[in-house]
Amino acid sequence: MEKSPQDRVRLFISKQIRKREFGRSISAADLAVIARTARVSLATPISGKGLPEGTRLIKAYGTSATGPKRVIYLLVVEDQDLFLLFYRDKNNEVGRNASMANPSFRSALEKHLSLLNEDILSENIESLPINPTP
Repeated sequence: MEKSPQDRVRLFISKQIRKREFGRSISAADLAVIARTARVSLATPISGKGLPEGTRLIKAYGTSATGPKRVIYLLVVEDQDLFLLFYRDKNNEVGRNASMANPSFRSALEKHLSLLNEDILSENIESLPINPTP
């Protein structure tokens, strides 16, 4: 039986980005939102310049007990691997307008891509569970 594209998706987060976005650990409620939004087929592409070769930015919308969230992933197209870059409140400066037209988003994206690269090189990447929603 062939796996669906969603079954092949793996989800990762950089240790430094996890600390910036969630603090010491990711709550079970936030992990549930992440699992629901880590679906390439339901995400919206974000055009971006200066991305690593073979990658795309995608934006997903989630709802948590604390309100609407904007979740931004870096998709490695060939492997279908997702790297969580941002987990922001809808009304956050980055979450409100997650596009390259927003200088705050552009600046934060550059910083997070740099952190991700550092953590990949130092092998400080954590795997996150993607549990299918029943």
